[in-house]
Amino acid sequence: MSNVTPTTTGSAAAKTSGSSATGKNTIADGVVSKVAGIAAREVRGVHDLGNGAARAIGAIRNAINQQDRSQGVSVEVGEKQVAADIVIVAEYPVELQRVADDVRKSVAEAISQVVGMEVAEINVTVSDVHIPSDDNDDDTDDSRVK
Repeated sequence: MSNVTPTTTGSAAAKTSGSSATGKNTIADGVVSKVAGIAAREVRGVHDLGNGAARAIGAIRNAINQQDRSQGVSVEVGEKQVAADIVIVAEYPVELQRVADDVRKSVAEAISQVVGMEVAEINVTVSDVHIPSDDNDDDTDDSRVK
């Protein structure tokens, strides 16, 4: 579903709540998902979005320069409100509750400001914790195989 907003002309028409509409604005669900994904990734302590399968597909997309900014984000767009479910991977050792709250706040602000819709709810799921030292261990394991 997409958000469709009637447009009006003149200040008097704006007060009459669309009674003299001259057209409509449509914002696709994918656009709202992308806005939410970008906002969530900007939060300090978020390593990535999505569950394991989504991140694996995302890694393939990144390899061919086709990043999916809405990965890990699911939205329901109504006429005036948006609900979002966001799955994140947090960096270790951040406070998980704080990161989830910060993601919720960042996404709500982005949807309100960029999309111009009211936020009904944002559910954040922390699906994993990324430990930076695991990346370093992978590099040393590769060097020992040689």
